Amino acid sequence: MEVNDLEDEIVGLNTRIKNINEEIEHLNDLINKKKQSAKDAKEQIKKYEVQQGKVKNNREFDSLNKEIEFQNLEIALSDKRVKEFSVDIITKTALLDETQAVLDEKLSVLKLKKSELESIIEETQKEEDQLHKISGTAQTIVDERLMAAYSRVRNNARNGLAVVAIQRDACGGCFNKIPPQRQLDIRQHKKVIVCEHCGRILVDPRIAEEEEVS
Repeated sequence: MEVNDLEDEIVGLNTRIKNINEEIEHLNDLINKKKQSAKDAKEQIKKYEVQQGKVKNNREFDSLNKEIEFQNLEIALSDKRVKEFSVDIITKTALLDETQAVLDEKLSVLKLKKSELESIIEETQKEEDQLHKISGTAQTIVDERLMAAYSRVRNNARNGLAVVAIQRDACGGCFNKIPPQRQLDIRQHKKVIVCEHCGRILVDPRIAEEEEVS
């Protein structure tokens, strides 16, 4: 479960890093566009200034002057946006570095946990094989409908546990509280009772204790 949790976190961190990089790339594109807009505006100003020297009346001169003022506003606005986008890039770059550091740490922990898991699997392989044999034998004598329900619950359960004991008046799988009457029914061992929240099969904790002792 720890390995799965870490792998999920790493997937999330990688997605976050990808999104931040895309945002930075988009901001750089916007900066380039605004710089080009400012460059185009400057070219327009040069053209209008040349035209002002050839005008024949004040009305044409004033019209060109307004165009020059407009282009200067475009330049000022583009410069302002470039500065804003640059600040955003600095912020997102810092966030990217921070996220990358967390990812590197998680990858390091995952490597360690995987090594521990491999050691545990190797140590318990013999016991696991024996339990698989017992499970296989049990499947031949359990009612098919119960077996199908058990398999369905186990496949859907996050930790792979389809049968859990009551712990502190709660389901040992999802930890939701179990009403006292339902706990009494479970202790009587007369029928199969499932958790109404997660669907896991509930058993008397004394059964679990006996299994551990045996």
